[in-house]
Amino acid sequence: MMMYMHNISYEEFKKLDLRVVKVVKAENIPSKTRIMKLTIEISPRVTRSIIAGGAKYYEPSHYVGRKFIALVNLEPKNIAGVQSQGMLLAAESNDKPIWLIPEADTPLGSKVR
Repeated sequence: MMMYMHNISYEEFKKLDLRVVKVVKAENIPSKTRIMKLTIEISPRVTRSIIAGGAKYYEPSHYVGRKFIALVNLEPKNIAGVQSQGMLLAAESNDKPIWLIPEADTPLGSKVR
C-alpha cells in the first residue's frame, strides 16, 4: 500500500524553485560510502555545493557534465562537513536513486513547472 503525505496548497508549491542544473564537479567524501559532494551550476557563473546520495551506485564521473533537476532554494544544511545548498531530485528503486533529468537539451537554469 502506497502512503501519501498531506496535501499542500498551490501557494506552498510555488515556493519551490526547481531548475535544470549541470554538475560541474563531483567528489567522494572521505569515510562516506552513500553520499558525495557535487558542485552544481544553476546559471553561468552561479554554482552551489550540494550533497547527493547514490555514491554506492554511481561514480563521480557519472555526474560531471550532465544536467539534472534540482531544488535550488532548499534551506542550507551542514552534512558531513559540507554545506549542502540544494537537492537533486530522484525517484527511488530498491534504495537506488534514479535521477530526474531533462528529456531534451534544456537550457541551464530553466524553471521546472
